[in-house]
Amino acid sequence: MEVGKIAKSDDTRINDEITASSCRLIGVDGSQLGLFAIRDAQRVADDQGLDLVEIAPNAEPPVCKVMDYGKFKYQQAMKAKAARKNQSKVEVKEMKFRPKIDVGDYETKKGHVLRFLKKGARVKITIMFRGREMAHPEQGLNVLERLAEDLKPYAAVESKPKMEGRNMLMLLAPIKGAFDEDKAASDTK
Repeated sequence: MEVGKIAKSDDTRINDEITASSCRLIGVDGSQLGLFAIRDAQRVADDQGLDLVEIAPNAEPPVCKVMDYGKFKYQQAMKAKAARKNQSKVEVKEMKFRPKIDVGDYETKKGHVLRFLKKGARVKITIMFRGREMAHPEQGLNVLERLAEDLKPYAAVESKPKMEGRNMLMLLAPIKGAFDEDKAASDTK
């Protein structure tokens, strides 16, 4: 068992894995040291107690850098973790309506859709048709158009209403900044 080997999953070659005969060497501080034979470059890295890492294998000659490979991998992992932490995951919520929905139910469901939009989620509106309701898809279209009109200041229609089997679908996306004045008004109270 060799001591000092670092387990790695990427295709970066370090130390004895470098197959080129010569390389352009970059020092620890980022300065160009010039063209070196691989053995000489490895000796420079060993003298400093660091690793020789091939950073541009496709260049002619390949570019190698003297660095602490373990520290380099750790910093890369931290950058990737920070990038994942800062990215926002767009959620798609679904709200189901019926073509013959009553006013009270419509207002309640519209409130739920508005709450989803306020949280930044996209909302898929589904009108479900049963039996003979399929003969009148315009009733479902009227409900979707009415909802889109009621939510116009807060949401944009991302995909127009379309039939898929017994369901009619429409996708709403929140408009950026639409809820900002609501927050400002509630803060002043």
